[in-house]
Amino acid sequence: MLAWCSDFFHYETNKVTRIRSMNYGTIKWILHMIVFSYVSFALVSDKLYQRKEPVISSVHTKVKGVAEVREEVVEDGMKKVVQTVFDTADYTFPLQGNSFFVMTNFLKTEGQEQRLCPEYPARRTLCSSDRGCKKGWMDPQSKGIQTGRCIEYKGKQKTCEVSAWCPTEAVEEAPRPALLNSAENFTVLIKNNIDFPGHNYTTRNILPDINITCTFHKIQNPRCPIFRLGDIFQETGDNFSEVAIQGGIMGIEIYWDCNLDSWSYHCLPKYSFRRLDDKITSETLYPGYNFRYAKYYKENNVEKRTLIKVFGIRFDILVFGTGGKLDIIQLIVYIGSTLSYFGLATMFIDSLIDTYSSKCCRSRIYPYCKCCECCAVNEYYYRKKCESIVEPKPTLKYVSFVDESHIRMVDQQLLGRSLQGVNGEEVPRPSMDFADLSRLPLSIQDLAPTPGHPEEIQLLSEEVTPRSSNSPGWCQCGNCLPSQLPESHRCLEELCCRKKPGACITTSEPFRKLVLSRQVLQFLLLYQEPLLVLDAEATNSRLRHCAYRCYTTWRFGSQDLADFAILPSCCRWRIRREFPKSQGQYSGFKSPY
Repeated sequence: MLAWCSDFFHYETNKVTRIRSMNYGTIKWILHMIVFSYVSFALVSDKLYQRKEPVISSVHTKVKGVAEVREEVVEDGMKKVVQTVFDTADYTFPLQGNSFFVMTNFLKTEGQEQRLCPEYPARRTLCSSDRGCKKGWMDPQSKGIQTGRCIEYKGKQKTCEVSAWCPTEAVEEAPRPALLNSAENFTVLIKNNIDFPGHNYTTRNILPDINITCTFHKIQNPRCPIFRLGDIFQETGDNFSEVAIQGGIMGIEIYWDCNLDSWSYHCLPKYSFRRLDDKITSETLYPGYNFRYAKYYKENNVEKRTLIKVFGIRFDILVFGTGGKLDIIQLIVYIGSTLSYFGLATMFIDSLIDTYSSKCCRSRIYPYCKCCECCAVNEYYYRKKCESIVEPKPTLKYVSFVDESHIRMVDQQLLGRSLQGVNGEEVPRPSMDFADLSRLPLSIQDLAPTPGHPEEIQLLSEEVTPRSSNSPGWCQCGNCLPSQLPESHRCLEELCCRKKPGACITTSEPFRKLVLSRQVLQFLLLYQEPLLVLDAEATNSRLRHCAYRCYTTWRFGSQDLADFAILPSCCRWRIRREFPKSQGQYSGFKSPY
């Protein structure tokens, strides 16, 4: 239970490498100032400290205006012009949603009644005999149901007879100019009520001090809710007279950008306009906007109707916008989300260090150029910042030759011969940190120099030593012995301390003091276990394994590499002779994984 609690109640943090550099420090603060300026500007300009809510609205419209229409009618075989006055009830039609429709042009077919008559001439209705007509036939484009007879329409022209409202509607072009061309002077009052329920706020576009005689103007009177239809089309660059002939669709946009904070309150509508239908009527299959409706009446107890094809303009009112108010939680979320932007400076500087410390930069042709000096500095930073590791696995081995400055990494799965002949991958030798006394396997004060006589350090000679009689062929120092392991594992112990012929490392003074000194090894064992009691057999075993560890720590530096290090045969047998095992049988290398 106590162990579980100790594992649960702990805290982890990242270790930071601080690079004291004027250049990188300047880059960091410049990037931080850019990020801070952007974050602050976005916070204030876009009001990101507010909780935003979409608008909920309702719209009501009233169109006003009177138009005079002159029509030519035929009465008693004579044509005459009839003047008709159209008011709001005549040219406006109720629509669903936030829309209203204003009629600008029309075609009439008067005196229709239910009977049989010839259909209006068209490619699909023309005929020369009854065989060209089919009884009961009808399609979406026809005006009625065919009776199967082919009768005269006018003159020698014949069409199929239909049962329909007769006379059938003629296919005609819309009048030019539009009959209600004066509709551009009509005005529409738009009442728009909005609500932000989350902020408990309601308002409308008609202000208390509004002048009811005003007319909207984009610059002089932008808040007026009364719009002249012709002015709406001028705002979009269209001509009302041209659109009125075949009709169209116009959008009236009301945008609410409300700041509901008391210190900077603002909540007024902004009007804009947009043409929503296809402007290029000549290339449109069904140009403009039109529909049909009928006025029914009775004449001599016969039900009749007047069919009217109406052309006009549909106005769609589009209301959108948001209302915002200060919200502490929203402000905290925004600040938290923008803190990551300051990491861009770290990412950018790290990329510079990684780029200029790459191998291609280190291998420049001109070694004394300023760019290469920059590469050397960045490479130093890179070594301090990054540590390269390899995935630990039982087949991974490391070897070190005394006549090479690097370490070789070898995969046992690729071994087909002794370790001595395998090149492997070169790995930089980790630098020893002498300030870390726990990793220093030697007490420097174990032997005091004789007064008046300076201490002399024995250097490792490069002279080739005589080879012993039982030395194997792969040995370069002359002190290696054949392996006692089975043949399948023998290659792991076929390793010399040197890559090329020369003196054995076991003859050096550092090897004697670091690896073979019984006093130093006993001190290290007691340093690890102060109350350790050793018998004769256990003492040799512990000293032998401690010597192995001292050698790998000395030659490989990193503890990670030392766990997979292979001792040269000469070093291993020299340690065994110094601290022998009574039975004389040794287990050899064992992987920690």
